[in-house]
Amino acid sequence: MYQIRYIDKIIIIMKNKERKILMKLSSAEGAKLLKKLKSEYDALKSKESISSTFLASVGENPESVRPKYDYKESKAKLDSLALKIRKLKHAINLFNTTTVIPGYDITIDEMLVFIPQLSAKKQKLSEMASRLPKAREEQGYGRASNIIDYRYVNYDIDEVTKDLLAVTDELSDAQLALDLINHSAIFEVEL
Repeated sequence: MYQIRYIDKIIIIMKNKERKILMKLSSAEGAKLLKKLKSEYDALKSKESISSTFLASVGENPESVRPKYDYKESKAKLDSLALKIRKLKHAINLFNTTTVIPGYDITIDEMLVFIPQLSAKKQKLSEMASRLPKAREEQGYGRASNIIDYRYVNYDIDEVTKDLLAVTDELSDAQLALDLINHSAIFEVEL
């Protein structure tokens, strides 16, 4: 027989003495929990590193300076946290590769590639749009010459500016769509 308890977004299922914890999370909540678990893991590893060995001076009673450390307990806690991190990271990855963003018909995973592509495109267009049609070329160090060079743009600055505005809007819309799905869509993970 199962005993089920709901606590906020956590479902605890008890069968005999076995306990399962199912969590319902948004992607944003999952990312925050993952960060917290990694932080706990790193802190525990650091504590283990400090307390698993110790120094005692000659003539000093080693037991008087021995830090509290239990290998089996530390290993069990680290293994438990590593398993939770692995399960949560896998659940987030599955969520990202299967959840389609409305209006874009691409998954979160694809959007996480698309947004940096748009950002790079925006950066390039911004540089192109800010150039002057004709600009004096700076003379390099050690180049003494009476010849003045000019650099000319080989494109329509107005067209590039229109494309820049369109890409800026598209990037903003994509980021908002990703933020919305990351805060509203829910997945389950067993921890």
